[in-house]
Amino acid sequence: MIVITAPTGNIGRCLLPLLLDSAPARGEELRVVVRDPARLPGTVRDRVEVVTGSHGDAEVVDRAFEGADAVFWLVPPDSSRTPYDAYSGFTLPATKALAAHRVGHVVGVSALGRGTPLADRAGLVTASLAMDDLIAGTGVAHRALACPSFFENLLEEADAIRERGVFTDTVAAGRKAPLVAVADIAAVAARLLLDRSWTGTDSVPVLGPEDLSPDDLARVMSERLGRPVRYARQTLDDLRATLAGHGLDEAFVQGVADMKRAKDEGLDAGAVRTPDTATPTTFARWCAETLDPAVRS
Repeated sequence: MIVITAPTGNIGRCLLPLLLDSAPARGEELRVVVRDPARLPGTVRDRVEVVTGSHGDAEVVDRAFEGADAVFWLVPPDSSRTPYDAYSGFTLPATKALAAHRVGHVVGVSALGRGTPLADRAGLVTASLAMDDLIAGTGVAHRALACPSFFENLLEEADAIRERGVFTDTVAAGRKAPLVAVADIAAVAARLLLDRSWTGTDSVPVLGPEDLSPDDLARVMSERLGRPVRYARQTLDDLRATLAGHGLDEAFVQGVADMKRAKDEGLDAGAVRTPDTATPTTFARWCAETLDPAVRS
């Protein structure tokens, strides 16, 4: 039995079809934890067991993890909580259920940066790494998918790209770093969930095919979207003001700012890309298949 949390999120929507294609042939049953089952496609609801509720709730994860061999763990963003509470606080009930039901394997979505000098002052990333330690402390075999920023973050900029030909971030225009498509993260997760011959705890970097700077992103977007796109660097103070203006928790806002500062200082730059850590989806392909339709819609 494989349990999938956050099945309607960006990664979960890509992961479920991969598991549905392969798990039945291997004799694997699938169970999903979802707040609103109506958000699952009908073709999916007919093929999985559904546990309704939040996977941050002790009673829900106790039901969900009973009889489970493996769990895909992803904490949904919650800007109403402090970074520690948003990650470790949310995960604590699950760790108790993992131990109680003797779940063997957990594949979780986390971040790059472990072992770097910036890891303990990287805001949301620091909180995510602490969550990994919490899960590993249960004794399960654990693989933390150590991810950089996602291509999909740019979908939040689709209106600005369409209307003004601009996107923003807080890192230096020439700062190169890995970026990855969520579909590639899902593919790595599916492989680990289906072949559970691994033991112990480890991080698995998921790095995309190349490092890119904001200037590189602007160039590729201009080429693929057929319109000029430029990068406008935002200050951390402006970022904090914008997020606070949306009513986000003050500590969470600071966690975002600390993460952005750490990335600008090279948090993600130390990851080594190898055939095992590289993933196939290029930014140009993602722009053509995902960003272009979003900008045109």
